Amino acid sequence: MNIIHVLILALIEGLTEFLPVSSTGHLVVASAIMGIGKDEFVKLFEIVIQLGAILAVVVLYFKRFFRSVDFYVKLVIGVIPAVIFGVLLKKKIDILLESPLVVAVAFILGGVILLFVDKWFNKPTVTEEKQISHVTALKIGFFQCLAMIPGVSRSGATIVGGMSQKLSRKAAAEFSFFLAVPTMFGATLKDLYDFYKHGNMTAADIHQDIKYLLIGSLVAFVIAMAAIKSFITFLEQKGFRLFGVYRILAGIVIIVLYYYSNVLHTV
Repeated sequence: MNIIHVLILALIEGLTEFLPVSSTGHLVVASAIMGIGKDEFVKLFEIVIQLGAILAVVVLYFKRFFRSVDFYVKLVIGVIPAVIFGVLLKKKIDILLESPLVVAVAFILGGVILLFVDKWFNKPTVTEEKQISHVTALKIGFFQCLAMIPGVSRSGATIVGGMSQKLSRKAAAEFSFFLAVPTMFGATLKDLYDFYKHGNMTAADIHQDIKYLLIGSLVAFVIAMAAIKSFITFLEQKGFRLFGVYRILAGIVIIVLYYYSNVLHTV
């Protein structure tokens, strides 16, 4: 992995983290195309820069994080399913992260759902985070677990989950953003600990790793700042249909590349 790979992956992460198109899926495919998909540090890098992008939420919604204790109670409740399933399925998830074909199938299935989700859930009654109940937060947390399959999209799963519980598109998207903060913070700490605990690293290796992680996180953070505001505006005006079309087309392209070229066989 070199600095060009770092910048490309960070750019992709910043642009896609909050869109219902799966940032992880895009990173898996991009890593495969660049021939770095088998690298254990790349897998760590892809998790850490997601936290970098998600920290943009804390900056943009800073006041929301000081509104009430109940806000944090909802986030804790919402993240419990991901913690449980993440621990139980860690090894299987790591295997899935190596498969562009899994990403492609998830892209297409998720795309089909996004084509119709605006019609399915078009009568919201919850328009603000403070109206979300603890039970609803838990249900959305279970939807978030679907994103452990690369290509599903964490934001897409939680937004659709929120809309299924009568949240408006904006309220569902914002709660999805908030829920990402503790989820990715925990995942990042866990992966960092596992990587450096079991790795035989020299001081030079660690120095370069830290440099790449910091640069990647910073780039993802800056790009995500702009992406969040643009996404909310687009979502309120246009809905999910265009994202559904994109996912289906992207999934088809990945399948074609997988079966008819050697581009995606580096993982």
